[in-house]
Amino acid sequence: MPPLWTPSPERIAHANLTRFMTFVRDRRGVDALDYAGLYDWSIRRPLEFWDAMWDFGGIVGHKGGRVATDMDHMPGATFFPDARLNFAENVIAGSRRGERGESDGPPNDDDPAILHRTETTPVRSLSWGELRGAVAAFAAGLRAAGVKPGDRIAAYIPNVPEAIVAVLGAASVGAVWSSCSPDFGVQGVLDRFGQIEPRIFLAAEDYTYGGKVFDQRPKIAEILAKLPTVQRAIVGRDGWEGFIAPHRGAAPSYAQLPFNHPLYILYSSGTTGVPKCIVHGAGGTLIQHAKEHQLHCDIQPGDRVFYFTTLGWMMWNWLVTVLAWGGTILLYDGSPFHPDAHTLFSFADDTAMTLFGTSARFIDAVAKAGVYPAESHSLGSVRTMTSTGSPLAPESFDFVYKHVKRDLHLASISGGTDIVSCFAGGNPIGPVWRGELQCRALGMKVEVWDERGHAVRQQPGELVCTMPFPSMPVGFWNDADGRKYHAAYFERFPGVWTHGDWVELTEHDGLIIYGRSDAVLNPGGVRIGTAEIYRQVEQLPDVLESLVIGQKWENDERIVLFVKLRDGLALDAAREDAIRAHIRKNTTPRHVPARIVQVGEIPRTKSGKIVELAVRDVVHGRAVKNREALANPEALHQFANRPELQR
Repeated sequence: MPPLWTPSPERIAHANLTRFMTFVRDRRGVDALDYAGLYDWSIRRPLEFWDAMWDFGGIVGHKGGRVATDMDHMPGATFFPDARLNFAENVIAGSRRGERGESDGPPNDDDPAILHRTETTPVRSLSWGELRGAVAAFAAGLRAAGVKPGDRIAAYIPNVPEAIVAVLGAASVGAVWSSCSPDFGVQGVLDRFGQIEPRIFLAAEDYTYGGKVFDQRPKIAEILAKLPTVQRAIVGRDGWEGFIAPHRGAAPSYAQLPFNHPLYILYSSGTTGVPKCIVHGAGGTLIQHAKEHQLHCDIQPGDRVFYFTTLGWMMWNWLVTVLAWGGTILLYDGSPFHPDAHTLFSFADDTAMTLFGTSARFIDAVAKAGVYPAESHSLGSVRTMTSTGSPLAPESFDFVYKHVKRDLHLASISGGTDIVSCFAGGNPIGPVWRGELQCRALGMKVEVWDERGHAVRQQPGELVCTMPFPSMPVGFWNDADGRKYHAAYFERFPGVWTHGDWVELTEHDGLIIYGRSDAVLNPGGVRIGTAEIYRQVEQLPDVLESLVIGQKWENDERIVLFVKLRDGLALDAAREDAIRAHIRKNTTPRHVPARIVQVGEIPRTKSGKIVELAVRDVVHGRAVKNREALANPEALHQFANRPELQR
């Protein structure tokens, strides 16, 4: 079967990845003729690779003489131990690189830095000049409030330009940023911010979603009453203006800090307990994003880059850094389906979007809604579409190329909050194969291991990374001895990062992701990734969404499939038979669920990921430790004490 897409010779010639290969050939004598050769060099000579990435990426700061120390230890390696830089300075510089990596200078003051719209407002622009001025004013306000490097800034706000201003202002002074989206409940916010003891708290008085306005003021009052470390609360438009107005016209000032100085605190999903507070360093975040944006996503100066996200998902942090390479970032706040499924595609046309970032769930939902963007929208500017959050089904690849755009680099990417970046992603100079992530990311020595710790190909196993990389967490908050950090990633295979994904390395050297390894099904001792079943069920027009778990039964495990059907449909015997027949035909008899149960809603995290483990706990009568991590915790009640599962 041929690839779904192959880049044109012109696209390959103008790609940043091609320029990088020329760069390392001319500067370092690396004769890499294709992606495979470049990847091989990046993991054989990682110090040379990351040193070249600093230079090519146009990173602003003092690099120092050493690229890394203790590369034989994971955790324990330290990248650029002598470096000094400031994340915000790099982003505000908005480097426009030349073909050999030199900077052509920052964008002009009148160029758009941010384009933003909501459900109720048209697209509005924030220029580079306005962004720089606002960041300088916010940073000056923080300094006037006594904020020092290492202090925490907590934000509980929608996806609006003020959030970008605030995070860059915080980074300017060396403060540590942490954020939640406004759909989090009070306890969910306290479970996160209560651990990190913020000094400054930002919040919006309300937000809009799905045509409804939600008043946040009662929640904010309750949260502030239980965050005693907050010395200044900036709430609503009036609070924002009052904070920055006295400092308008302030000169930019950037604290020069070590490479690993904390930049962000992100959080694990928290569905199995209080969320872990994952601390990410400024330099590691910056250089990883330089690689992913420039090389894997081919983001060029002047490109317009969008990711549908909230401030509760790491893709927002990923999007912020796009400014550093002279790109314009596009923010949308609200429901992607309000008033209908055309909303984001119209936003793409209205803003001349070049990279459309979304989730596998969104693509599947558009397909199920019978929306065909290629027939209703131009999308002429869109060169790249990225998808993450969950595995992208092969049929979704087909849908994108048939009904969204034919000449499109579709990059299914995967990494996580844990590394604020990707282990696998796109290759803009290589083919796209149906159902596969194109490649392992440069500098990431990713392997697939079996249960004995042996590397395997073309069979499922654990995704591991066997070599240190710059965006490994600095650590976990309140984990002085590193025990929690070590237990999270290095217990299964000592000295090796085990990510928790069940994957396969393909004949094309791409990856197929079958789901989380802790949710892998095990009927009769045969391990089955949940995505293998989702890929079949999602093809059925009657099924809108599904969730599958393993239920302990008679000293074994049986597969239970929960389905959400289209409105008005019931799960009768004929539909059950059709589902089982489709799964059996396209997989194996082992994949066929023993029980199929209809539910009205599938529970998900705030970032849209289905929560198989929480449902598994409910089915087995175990308590779900942190319902606040879910976007719709009430949905869990449907799974308790189901009579269909008692026989």
